[in-house]
Amino acid sequence: MPKNKPLLVAIVLFITSCQALPQSTTFNGDMEFLSADKTKATGWTTHFQPGQLIAYPVKVDSVIKQHGKYSLSIEKVSDDSGFGVIDYIIPKTFKGQKIQLRGFLKTENVNSGYAGLWLRIDGTDKIIAFDNMHDRGVKGNTDWKEYTIDLDYDSSAAININAGALLIGDGKLWADNFKLFIDGQPIENVPVITPSLSKPEKDTTFKNGSRMDTIAINKQQIVNLTALGQLWGFLKYHHPAIAHGNYNWDAELFRIMPMVIKTKNNRELSKVLEKWVDGLGVPPVCKGCATMVNGADTKLLPDYGILFNRTVLSASLTHKLSWILNNRNIGGGYYIDMLAVGNPDFIHESNYRKMTYPDEGYRLLCLFRYWNMINYFYPYKYAIGEDWNNVLPDCIPKFIRSANTTDYVLNTLALIARVHDTHANMWSNNTALSEYKGKYAVPFQAKFLSGKLVVTGYYNDTLNVKQLVKPGDVIEKINGQQINELIKKYLPYTPASNYNTQLRDLPSQFLLRNNTKTFDLEILRDGKKYNILMNGIGYGVIKYSLDLDPTPNVPGYYLINEQIGYVFPGRYKNTDLPKIEDLFAKTKGIIIDMRCYPSDFMPFTFVPFIKADESSFVKFTKGSADDPGLFVFKETETSPSLKLYKGKVVVIVNSTTQSQAEYTTMALQSSPNVTVIGSQTAGADGDVSAIQLPGGISTMISGLGVYYPDGTETQRKGVKINVVINPTIEGIKAGRDELLEKAKAIILGGAQR
Repeated sequence: MPKNKPLLVAIVLFITSCQALPQSTTFNGDMEFLSADKTKATGWTTHFQPGQLIAYPVKVDSVIKQHGKYSLSIEKVSDDSGFGVIDYIIPKTFKGQKIQLRGFLKTENVNSGYAGLWLRIDGTDKIIAFDNMHDRGVKGNTDWKEYTIDLDYDSSAAININAGALLIGDGKLWADNFKLFIDGQPIENVPVITPSLSKPEKDTTFKNGSRMDTIAINKQQIVNLTALGQLWGFLKYHHPAIAHGNYNWDAELFRIMPMVIKTKNNRELSKVLEKWVDGLGVPPVCKGCATMVNGADTKLLPDYGILFNRTVLSASLTHKLSWILNNRNIGGGYYIDMLAVGNPDFIHESNYRKMTYPDEGYRLLCLFRYWNMINYFYPYKYAIGEDWNNVLPDCIPKFIRSANTTDYVLNTLALIARVHDTHANMWSNNTALSEYKGKYAVPFQAKFLSGKLVVTGYYNDTLNVKQLVKPGDVIEKINGQQINELIKKYLPYTPASNYNTQLRDLPSQFLLRNNTKTFDLEILRDGKKYNILMNGIGYGVIKYSLDLDPTPNVPGYYLINEQIGYVFPGRYKNTDLPKIEDLFAKTKGIIIDMRCYPSDFMPFTFVPFIKADESSFVKFTKGSADDPGLFVFKETETSPSLKLYKGKVVVIVNSTTQSQAEYTTMALQSSPNVTVIGSQTAGADGDVSAIQLPGGISTMISGLGVYYPDGTETQRKGVKINVVINPTIEGIKAGRDELLEKAKAIILGGAQR
């Protein structure tokens, strides 16, 4: 299913009453106010990462300008970063519903990437709206022209406005005369709203740290912290007082933690925890709290770890927890809501982004928060491959011992990887992780074929790369290390649903990256070994988009010949369908190349065109804020049939077939005239849910359970494949697309299945 764009905050974050204040907003959009030395425009940020200062310097220009005396220029001068940026932050909330950014841009030699405006609206814990003109960027040499971005503005959730310009790839950009409007009014004239703070937001006791930095690690301490982590999460999602927003639950963790770590045995531990629970009050009787049963539609029941098995906690405390469970909160809470489609929305979760190296308490908060989100709201917890209850005590010492920012980030990434979900990774631009992986990379493409790392193409035609390495070359060592050694080293930090998808990501994420510019490669070519020294280029400028779209300038559909039509969903639009119907009317078959991410939603548009009969193709499991941890099968989804196309359809898949691409494949293969060929897909389906963690870490999970009508999951396994076929080294050498050749053969005469 489709990955969500940055999720909208689903409940009102802070407005119970508000007051319009006198206007005092300043926006230096025309760049006329400068620093004392006249080298910077007041209020404008000129980089997000240190490398951008080197690669894309931002300068005040008094010669080339559209308005007034000055403009700002961004020019690429090195490969230390992949893009340059200017950003103006307005940390205020305004009264209104629509926001518009206008700005003049001028470009010179922008060829490999694009230039554009960008506008982002931030909420307390997530991005509310965003546009960076990636689908309509400015290229080439252009004179001054005004561009606009329009976004919805949610005054009940917005806390920041970020507006600016960016340059991706080579060339130079000038920016001038920017203006912001809300509901058509200049932002300088729009009333500012001061939101009232909720009780949790008013509790800022631990905003600068947890005051926990000397936690001793021993067997009892791990028991203590495991019990605390499980109880903290259970109360967070079940106790009405917390669900109603009466507590800053992060802060309450830091209040109870010192008392917990002082306990020397389970009896003392239970006493401390019971007193804590008593302080929350006894929940009233819940008449709507149904007893959970393992029915025919139940896929996954809650697991409460040690909370009720009496191995650690006292009978008295367990009895009180049973009351809370049976009289739990019903409906969404302050920290959890369910989106309309059915996946969880983790709200009011601060990412404490300024704490790049959180202290021990905040590191444990990261572990406890993530562990409980998975425990209660991950639909595939049963498929992780290990008992999730064992993960918490295993990780506690690792998080406490994290010696620096890099250790903390890697331990968090390793935790995320244990879920085995290709949607789960670190999606924020984490500086520590980027520095660990390396700022340089090779400009050629390499993939694993039959267990060997093979050169398969080129990202950038630079540095004589085509003379140094050839398609079909087998890479045996990188900087003196065997490939198998490198796989073993980096596999724990490569989140993915299955091993094949981990191998998909390893070359670009770890193996072929370096912090030194020189790469020493040992390759095997035609039975002979060669040692090659190659200079890398900046990681940010490599065209990894070619992995998903190797021929971006080719139409999204065309005739291979009179008998075979071809569709590439990565460039297909539903508006193309009438033309496709006419163009492919007399063909014997259609090849749908799903080795990409669809640019439009096809299951209820394109699929009915090729489908012989109406039938269901998918069913879902969904979680619940009423019954955290319970997942039951819901409705099946049916795709109709227009019975327009009578020929064969062959769908090509591989490890790049992910999420919406897998969902679309499921819809296609519900028709008997469809054959799916290729190799294991990414195994990550279902709308995603965003997760924020301390240290500015952002990740996601697949938030819905997605299954074939017979109950077979696609998670981890991938879609069902009729004909398994993989590229070969000989085929790569010859420049052949063996999967496409097989698809043609099936259409022209071979058996479909």
